[in-house]
Amino acid sequence: MTAPLSEDLRLRLVRAVEAGSSARAAAARFEVSASAAIKLMRRVRSTGSAAPAKIGGYRKPLLADHDDVLRELTSKRKGITLAEIREELLSRGIEPGCLRTIWTRLRHLGLSHKKRR
Repeated sequence: MTAPLSEDLRLRLVRAVEAGSSARAAAARFEVSASAAIKLMRRVRSTGSAAPAKIGGYRKPLLADHDDVLRELTSKRKGITLAEIREELLSRGIEPGCLRTIWTRLRHLGLSHKKRR
């Protein structure tokens, strides 16, 4: 993964474009890609800042707020399939995403949707 341009380079690019140079010409002058300069200028026009956007971070699991519903479904119906859990969640107005999302959340909670043999 590439690192963002340095703050100093960002400011020099912005000053060059504001002084009348095109984004592509400024990119060639400072030896960065044209797309980086164009995207930087688009960002400056929309936000007023040349600072880079946040990279990475934590994203809360899609079904994290619905652990109680998942526990209820798996305890109420032994042997329920992932597809059936998905249909039940949809009928309750919860968008579960794909079956893998449900499986991962069940695994995190230590629950099983399979029949015991």
